[in-house]
Amino acid sequence: MDKVSSLRPVLITGAGRRIGLALALDFLAREQPVIISYRTRYPAIDELERAGAQCLFADFSTNDGIKAFATALLQRCSSLRAIIHNASAWQAESPGVAHEDTLAAMLQIHVTAPYLLNHLLEPLLRGKGHASADIIHFTDYVVERGSDKHIAYAASKAALDNLTRSFARKLAPEVKVNAIAPAMILFNEHDDAQYREAALNKSIMKIAPGEKEIVSLVHYLLESSYVTGRTHAVDGGRPLR
Repeated sequence: MDKVSSLRPVLITGAGRRIGLALALDFLAREQPVIISYRTRYPAIDELERAGAQCLFADFSTNDGIKAFATALLQRCSSLRAIIHNASAWQAESPGVAHEDTLAAMLQIHVTAPYLLNHLLEPLLRGKGHASADIIHFTDYVVERGSDKHIAYAASKAALDNLTRSFARKLAPEVKVNAIAPAMILFNEHDDAQYREAALNKSIMKIAPGEKEIVSLVHYLLESSYVTGRTHAVDGGRPLR
């Protein structure tokens, strides 16, 4: 049995929709046990439970909520194959919201939650041998470019990108730690034709590839015995425009 199909569960945070949901369903189809966290009970949570996923409520907006989730998980299982930090929020600076509140919210979900969970759940990742467990952080293309409309968001994802290298150093060689930095993977249903055309023209590949690109990369990282401490861009060649 290969490392990805181990009986140890994969934890995916924020897996109620989009990329997190696609990853959870793909693992379950491969008979890989999955634990997911959710804050909003989207209809897909019922689907995941029917497919065999363990679905746990989590509120990462407070440190107590993060710690409560970790405690519940430590009581529920003795080992994890991987932690995939997918939970995210895309909050722009906006009138009527204090800048410090926007920054605090973005740092809480993108930095504090992964930072605390990696520390608190470290015992579940250790003890299975060389490169036997993984942590994957989802960052963003804007880490490289910056954003004038989502400044706090970009800064928080940049901090998460740095955590990737620090935890890779801390946890090697038992645990590999990598980041995935996507850009325009899939559209929302309400995106109009004009927006879609403009978004596609930002890359040299000019497509929205869908979740399969991320799913394939996740499996590559989990199956590797050597790749760690790196950020893997999935951006259609945007920096080459």
